[in-house]
Amino acid sequence: MTHDYLIRPIEPSDNAAMAAIIRAVMPEFGADGPGFAIHDAEVDTMCEAYTQPRSSYFVVERDGVVIGGGGVAPLQNAETDVCELRKMYFLPAARGIGAGAAVMQRCLDAARTHGFQRCYLETLTGMDAAQALYKRSGFTPLCAPMGGTGHFSCDRFFIREL
Repeated sequence: MTHDYLIRPIEPSDNAAMAAIIRAVMPEFGADGPGFAIHDAEVDTMCEAYTQPRSSYFVVERDGVVIGGGGVAPLQNAETDVCELRKMYFLPAARGIGAGAAVMQRCLDAARTHGFQRCYLETLTGMDAAQALYKRSGFTPLCAPMGGTGHFSCDRFFIREL
């Protein structure tokens, strides 16, 4: 598998591209109604949102175009050792080329660097490729959500030790 893409920390100039990606990908999976991350205030200011303490966000760039990204931040209303894998979305051009696994590794490494001991995520039935990646990356299913993300429409929850 060739790695003809670059993974790098998000920059302010990436905000519009990531907002467009989130707004394109989430409806593809029926995740555009109430209770989904597409409505989070940070969608339009991803770079600024992930400059907060213990937060990191990475974009995937191919031929100078941002085609996806993912990040980690403290899980709201949870123990301080738990982070959340957040806003991990990829355009079709980024799928099947190893970018998801590579971003996942960067996120988990960043989470460890930030001192987290566990990583939590929420997703949705039908996001089968994403769930396969999570399981390959060591995440195990939970029966109920953790913390307080506000994403009440998500129905699949995972966690892994770091």
